[in-house]
Amino acid sequence: MYNSIERQYESDGGTFVAGVDNIKDIFIVIGNDLGLKGPFDIILMLIDIGIISYIVYKVIQLVRETRAMQLVKGILFIVVGLWLAQQIGLKTLAFLLEKAISLLGFALVVLFQPELRRGLEKIGNSGFRNFFVMDDEEERLRTTASIEDIVKCCSHFSNEYIGALIVLERNTKIGDVINTGTQMDSTISYELLTNIFTPNTPLHDGAVIIRNNKIKAAACYLPLTENSNLSRELGTRHRAALGITEVSDAISIVVSEESGKISYAHNGGLTRNLTPDTLRKALYRFLLDKNKNIKKRFWFRKVKTDE
Repeated sequence: MYNSIERQYESDGGTFVAGVDNIKDIFIVIGNDLGLKGPFDIILMLIDIGIISYIVYKVIQLVRETRAMQLVKGILFIVVGLWLAQQIGLKTLAFLLEKAISLLGFALVVLFQPELRRGLEKIGNSGFRNFFVMDDEEERLRTTASIEDIVKCCSHFSNEYIGALIVLERNTKIGDVINTGTQMDSTISYELLTNIFTPNTPLHDGAVIIRNNKIKAAACYLPLTENSNLSRELGTRHRAALGITEVSDAISIVVSEESGKISYAHNGGLTRNLTPDTLRKALYRFLLDKNKNIKKRFWFRKVKTDE
């Protein structure tokens, strides 16, 4: 088997040439080097790699945006320092780093105690099922909290006759619109949205863009609708809300400064005279039930001139 692979070095050109009878021999040699004796071993290897990759991914998610992430960076720095010390020949430094790494196994239990406790509690509460669907559940909780803050803000704006325009980005990215405003990348909250749309503040005019449950930008400029059959009582906010939904699958929420009415736009259509409860139901349908309703199509009534 190995006789089919011949190697020779050309001294004049300095090139390395490998002669191979067929491609199959290459895979046989690689498989023997990896200890793979058949297709079943290959499947086990892929499963093994997949499990380890998933565990590493979950660990990174667990420590992300926590103090533990800085500790991970420190550990990586020690490991890299040990490798460099060994390569250069700094024996004393390499010895000290080796001893430090040997103690890390005990130190990790102490350093990562909060993260380990949180992860074990999630597994213990609902078994491994919750461990594997943790992302979806956490995303649903964040989306639900965002919806409640948005509804609360719109209800406040409606009662106080404060104009507001909020755009919820979905599958179609609207980065060009985000770039027209003031970049924020902030967590959604009732207090922040209220301050943004308070009259006579720098960010009052324009739209707030929300992406992945975060306020990406404020005071953004939106394209106006090209529909010439709209009611004349609709102002620039409503026309901008319709315009962005004509070029994307975003959801726009508008609060009229003159009438205090709450409306939402989707797919070039406008639904008006919403109560906080109907707005909440619409946002739940769009943002939380989209997977269940992927095969359904919702029709929204267009703006009527008599509304």
